[in-house]
Amino acid sequence: MNTETYQRARRPEQKLERRDAILSAARELALRDGVRAVSLADIAARVGIHKSALLRYFETREQIFLELTAEAWRGWVAALHAELDEAAPGSAALVADVFARSFGDRPLLCDLIAHTPLNLERNVSPEAVRRYKVTSLAAVDEAAAVAARVLPELTLAECGEFVAALASLAGAVWQIANPVPALAELYASDPALARACVDLTPRLRRTAEILLAGMIPSRAASR
Repeated sequence: MNTETYQRARRPEQKLERRDAILSAARELALRDGVRAVSLADIAARVGIHKSALLRYFETREQIFLELTAEAWRGWVAALHAELDEAAPGSAALVADVFARSFGDRPLLCDLIAHTPLNLERNVSPEAVRRYKVTSLAAVDEAAAVAARVLPELTLAECGEFVAALASLAGAVWQIANPVPALAELYASDPALARACVDLTPRLRRTAEILLAGMIPSRAASR
């Protein structure tokens, strides 16, 4: 049954369908307008329900996006498996490239990563944060294990450091790489500002190469 055919979801399957519709609406709006610009009222209007009805399914706007972030982490780690599970061991360049593209191909994940510690975890219940953290930390751990299989000279802990650092950077650099239209026009019009806007995937790839190259030499310094 389509969500438009009933005003209030009562049966379990209707409630699940309505919940999925809310998440889908938030995802579409965030991809179009950016996470920062999407309000609870925008999501409710997209679904075709009142804002008060939406709050029967989610605590806050932030919880909606926190759930989308968890979903995006799961899709991200599945993509890493698809590209690296059959890869021959030993290629740091391949790992750097795959990880860089895994973020570059997922603008919503990058946008959400930047907002998670700043906003999304700050207006939800501790239980909602706990559920999210379980998923996100598991994704980072799984990604570290994928990298460690291809790079056996690195420890699992070192691969975990690499993944966490690159993920944090992806969130920050994505914001720089995607300025609002007025700023993008400004940067394009003034050669002195050309460096203000960067290309996300090449920047992440280069940084990933540097991080991986420095892991083994940094062991002595850390000791």
